[in-house]
Amino acid sequence: MADMLTIAARRAAPDPSRHVLIAGPTASGKSALALEIAARDGGIVVNADAIQVFADWRILTARPCAEDEARAPHALYGHVPGSTPYSVGAWLRDLDPLLAGGARLIVTGGTGLYFSALTNGLADIPATPPDIRAEAMARLDAGDHAPMVAELDAQTRGRIDTANPMRVQRAWEVLRATGRGIAAWQDDTPPPRLPLADVQPILFDAPRDWLTPRIERRFDAMLAAGALDEARANLDGWSPDLPSAKAIGAAELIAHLRGEMSLETAARRATILTRQFAKRQRSWFRARMKDWPRLSPADLA
Repeated sequence: MADMLTIAARRAAPDPSRHVLIAGPTASGKSALALEIAARDGGIVVNADAIQVFADWRILTARPCAEDEARAPHALYGHVPGSTPYSVGAWLRDLDPLLAGGARLIVTGGTGLYFSALTNGLADIPATPPDIRAEAMARLDAGDHAPMVAELDAQTRGRIDTANPMRVQRAWEVLRATGRGIAAWQDDTPPPRLPLADVQPILFDAPRDWLTPRIERRFDAMLAAGALDEARANLDGWSPDLPSAKAIGAAELIAHLRGEMSLETAARRATILTRQFAKRQRSWFRARMKDWPRLSPADLA
C-alpha cells in the first residue's frame, strides 16, 4: 500500500512547487495520499472537511492521528469549538494566512463547497440574523414554500432550484436580510483564491462497490480506537443543536450511552448514514467537479 501511495502521489502531484487539492468521498483514502505527498515533497496538509474542523470529535470524524501529524504539518483540524457555528466563508478566512505564508498546501477533504469556494470564489453575503433564520424555518414548516418562492426576485427565481426547500430558504433569507437577491450577490463574487488552472487537483473516483466495505470496516475501527470513550467525554454537554453534532455516529453513540439503543444498533445506523453521506458526496462531485482529474482506487490497491 505504501509503495502504491508513493507512485500515486508522484503521478497525481508531480510538481512539488504547486498547491494540491484532493477531494473525495469519506473513507476513500484521500487523507493518506495527502500525507504521502506532504511527507515526500514538503507542504502543509490542510483540512477541507466541514466536520473535522471541530475540536470535540477527533476519532469519530477521522481526523489525522498524532502519528500522522508528526510526519507532516497539519492545519485547520479541530481548531473550532464544537459549540461555534462555522461556515465556508470562515474556512476561507482561516485559510488566507496559510496562503499568504508561502508554504505549499495540500488541501484535502470531502466538503465540495469548500473546494468550489476556493477555486471559483465565494459571494461575500452577510450572515443571516438568527431572527430571520427562525422566521424562514417557521414559514417552511407552515407550508409556505410556494409563497416564499413568489417573494424572491425574478433573477434569483430563474437561477436556483425552486423545488429545493433549502435553496429557497437560503435565497429568501438573503433577500430578507440584505434587500438584495442572492443572484446579484453571486454575480459580484470576488476572484478565487486558487483557480483550478493554478493547482494540481485530484478527485477520488471511488465507486460504491469499492467504497462500501471500507465504510463498514471504518466504524468498527473507530470503536476500537476509542470512539465510545470520546462520546462519553461529550455526553454531559451534548445537544443535537450543536454545530459539531452533525458528526456521523455522534447521536447514535450518545443514544447508546443513554441506554436508548444497543452498541450494535448504533454502529449499524452510523454505517448506513455514512454510506448515504458518501453517495451524496459522489453525486455532488460528479455534478460539480467534471473538470477535475480522477484518481482510481485501483491506483491505491
